[in-house]
Amino acid sequence: MVVMLIIAGIVLTSLILTSNHHNYWGAFSDSQELGDTPATASSKLEEQLSKRLAIIFPINNNTDMQFYKNTWMREYLYPVCDWSEPGCKIVCNKDSTYHTLEEKTFCFSREIKSFTGKEFFIKLDDDAFVDRDYVFDLMREHTGAEKPVYISDHTRFWDPDNKVLNNVRYGNGKFYMFNSQLVKCLDTDLDRKYEHHPRNEDAVFGGMVNSGCGEDGVTFVQENDDKIWHKEYKSKNKYIDLGFIKNH
Repeated sequence: MVVMLIIAGIVLTSLILTSNHHNYWGAFSDSQELGDTPATASSKLEEQLSKRLAIIFPINNNTDMQFYKNTWMREYLYPVCDWSEPGCKIVCNKDSTYHTLEEKTFCFSREIKSFTGKEFFIKLDDDAFVDRDYVFDLMREHTGAEKPVYISDHTRFWDPDNKVLNNVRYGNGKFYMFNSQLVKCLDTDLDRKYEHHPRNEDAVFGGMVNSGCGEDGVTFVQENDDKIWHKEYKSKNKYIDLGFIKNH
């Protein structure tokens, strides 16, 4: 009798352990059962966020696309080109120079108004680099924002002769990030209102924001310059000249 009880106890214990191992009785949470560790869950969230990101990237003949294609930004790059060529996603069909860069700004601003499925946009110079985790942190923070969001190092454009752009608040051109709410209200017809033709393409973007969205209607966010590199990249044992061939 004792032997039978011992055998029954061993069988019952084995059944419980086996059941727990296979989660028959809910011994593990759903995330553990599916293998979703915190790191996996974070990776999935980033994957969802990444589908809503476009990096607007004006280029010229000196731009090293190979460098940027080998960085984390590869999947999100939307090169802005003067003329159609392999890899270009936004084509302006017009020659641009340093003195006509604002025309490229109008070009990509009009183009992105037709984009669907994108919630965040970054305009990045081809001699700049931005930290991946910083970008995704900004996306998490501002996802679903009802107001237009404009992230950069903002300043004022002073030109008393230019009634359209004078005193406009705008972001530094090396990096500015904005959401789809801001794209919706951009005044891309601003060029037809010029009384004085400026070449500061970043102030022109700020002018489109001011004219279409209104300064009071926009959430301005100061960028973290520790996460953005311009002209050169320095970190630990790395020192890279991002603007070896000067464009200007």
